[in-house]
Amino acid sequence: MNLSTIAEPTLGTASSPPKRSFVRLLRNVVRYRALLLMLLPTTVVFFINCYIPMFGVFIAFKNINYIDGILGSPWTGLDNFRFLFATSDAWRVTVNTIAYNAAFICSGLVLSVAVAIAVNEVRAKLASRFYQTVMIMPNFLSMVVVSYIVYAFLHPEYGFLVKYVLPLFGHSSVNAYMHAEAWPYILWLTKMWHSVGIGSVIYLAAITGISEELYEAAVVDGAGKLQQIVRITIPLLAPVMVILTILNLGGIFRSDFGLFYHVTLDSGALRSTTDVIDTYVYRGLIQLNDLGMSSAANFYQSVVGFFLVIGANALARRIDRDTALF
Repeated sequence: MNLSTIAEPTLGTASSPPKRSFVRLLRNVVRYRALLLMLLPTTVVFFINCYIPMFGVFIAFKNINYIDGILGSPWTGLDNFRFLFATSDAWRVTVNTIAYNAAFICSGLVLSVAVAIAVNEVRAKLASRFYQTVMIMPNFLSMVVVSYIVYAFLHPEYGFLVKYVLPLFGHSSVNAYMHAEAWPYILWLTKMWHSVGIGSVIYLAAITGISEELYEAAVVDGAGKLQQIVRITIPLLAPVMVILTILNLGGIFRSDFGLFYHVTLDSGALRSTTDVIDTYVYRGLIQLNDLGMSSAANFYQSVVGFFLVIGANALARRIDRDTALF
């Protein structure tokens, strides 16, 4: 028996699937060339703004010298990371960052779903559009503008809350920017007001995609409005809720810089409860001009966020494969 005659068909069979896949790819490119051409500008912008800057990760492991540049600067290994976590404030800002973001993610999820369900129950189209517009508008305000709105409420002498509301409860004027214990609640209220409206839009879109026949069948079976929400709306929203939560977990070590820096007016008296990694690194960059430490903190946030997304997605896949992101 000639062994070569046996081996040749086997090799041909093994190499044919890649060829067929390549031909199929070319056919799809030709077939969808118009759509791919529309996608090209976005892809280029995404590559320029998201992938090319990854080259700067080297800064986290170097002692940057402006004369030698990024490549020519000497390597420092993990010294920048040691400097970042060697200070006594490192643990405090890390705990603050995780605690705030965990509260924002959990409460934002619940409130966004609740608002979306409430708006969906408004049957008058004009009223529904008005409510949606009012809810979304705060998201378009920068945190600088939001900080002035908060300041208008909390000004020690002329603030609306201090001058008109506190006296009703027998309290005199108080300088909120000197009392750190109140700011976790103030920042939470500000964040929810700013983001819940835009967050509910995604869930509202998902609700409108639910078939009305399911609700009609539930009404025939005698289900009330609350039962329809619990048994139909929320279960069908679960995949969207899980996906958005996984994506939000990727940024749990990143904070809204404007919220914690501008809204608090960077008051030193509030830093025990309002200082987070982003503001801490910003002050380090401004005061010490240490690019290496700032880049190390950014790299640390990205790596932890990456593994959190992978872990959360693996957990979601283990519980229910259909709710996983990938």
